[in-house]
Amino acid sequence: MRSHRSRRSFLRSVGSGTLLATLGGAAFDMALVPRAFGSELEGELTFGDLEPLVRELQETPVDRLQPALVAKLNNGVSLQTLTGAAALANARTFGGEDYIGFHTFMALAPALKMSSLLTGSAAALPVLKVLYRNTDRIQEFGGRESEVLHSLSHNPATTGSEATADALHRAVMEHQTNSSEQLLAALVQTDRVSALNALIPLVQDSPEVHRTVLPYRAWDMQQIVGTEHALTLLRQSLRYCLQAEKYRRDNWNEHATMLSSLFDEFKLQGRAVGSRQAADEDVRRLSQVFAEAPPADAARAAAETLADGFEPSVIGEALSLAASRLVLRDGGRLPQWESPVKPAGCVHGDSVGVHASDSANAWRNLATVTTDSAALSCLIIGAWQVARDRDGSPNLLSDSLPTERHLNETTAQSADQLLTQLDEAIRFNQQAHATAIAYRYGQL
Repeated sequence: MRSHRSRRSFLRSVGSGTLLATLGGAAFDMALVPRAFGSELEGELTFGDLEPLVRELQETPVDRLQPALVAKLNNGVSLQTLTGAAALANARTFGGEDYIGFHTFMALAPALKMSSLLTGSAAALPVLKVLYRNTDRIQEFGGRESEVLHSLSHNPATTGSEATADALHRAVMEHQTNSSEQLLAALVQTDRVSALNALIPLVQDSPEVHRTVLPYRAWDMQQIVGTEHALTLLRQSLRYCLQAEKYRRDNWNEHATMLSSLFDEFKLQGRAVGSRQAADEDVRRLSQVFAEAPPADAARAAAETLADGFEPSVIGEALSLAASRLVLRDGGRLPQWESPVKPAGCVHGDSVGVHASDSANAWRNLATVTTDSAALSCLIIGAWQVARDRDGSPNLLSDSLPTERHLNETTAQSADQLLTQLDEAIRFNQQAHATAIAYRYGQL
């Protein structure tokens, strides 16, 4: 029997529905509805001709995934197409808000690059491995029903002059997810580079490896999947910053203050990018400053180098060299932090030096695709971050590997012998010995 519903109850429910429909995504921002309900108020995000493949990569049971992928490769679907579809599936599902999810996204382009360097039947393996991890995590996360990203309805209030970097920054600081995404969409529609420029101050609020690398990998993914997906890709970085905003601290403002001070001191605002080349010894000395000086002094050295007219690649190279020194000086995981897959003494992927290298790579590449003050600030913050990361490493060796002993023990002369020994050292986790073999190989 159908229960009786009063006229007042009916009108009240209609009124609530009208209110929620009017608020749209803002209803979730205001905590009026749970995430799932708030998402339904937005349209489904789809990807045109790639949509069927994107869905397959979300929905195919993982125990049947690899045979299905190999079949597609045999039928002419390229690794690039599979990688691009996987990136879109990842972005739509996680939106930059899931730890394993965004790590998987950031591994896609490097896997494709690795595959391009291999030949024969093994060439596809790096991509296939990441595609498996991607689909597996999507299904653990809840699949299609748990997707974070949905299409954004057009909002005339956030077009044209309303969409600025400052407006985006304010919206994020005020935890306005819907407004932030509308502003980013308006920026992308005007100019993709301007949208990336506007994201950079958000990233620099709290420079850490994931916050730094995600926008670079999102931007770089356009080369694989196309510029028409720029908004979907960049929304991941925006949502990462939005999610982190709940942990904002007072010292997050210090980076903007430091940048403003250095821009004023060295008259960098509006300055054209320099073109001076640097000798190898000059790059080495600059990298030594980044590797040894306090963070503020490292940032100042980067700003001074820019003011002296050197091209940005000089600073970028010095950043990577300084971060590489951190890897080679890492004494390994301390016993109190060991785990079954991260034994004491190992230098794992989440070590300070490896994270510093990832961040340095991101900053130097972001500096090549952003413009004006955003590009210069990427290099200055990059120098600050690599110096800060060094201060956070509890177990640095006094000198970089390889040691003299490891070099003396590496007596092989030919490339084939050295590569065989390197393979063996890696398999047995002899990391210090592997650096000596790689060093000798580089001398050939």
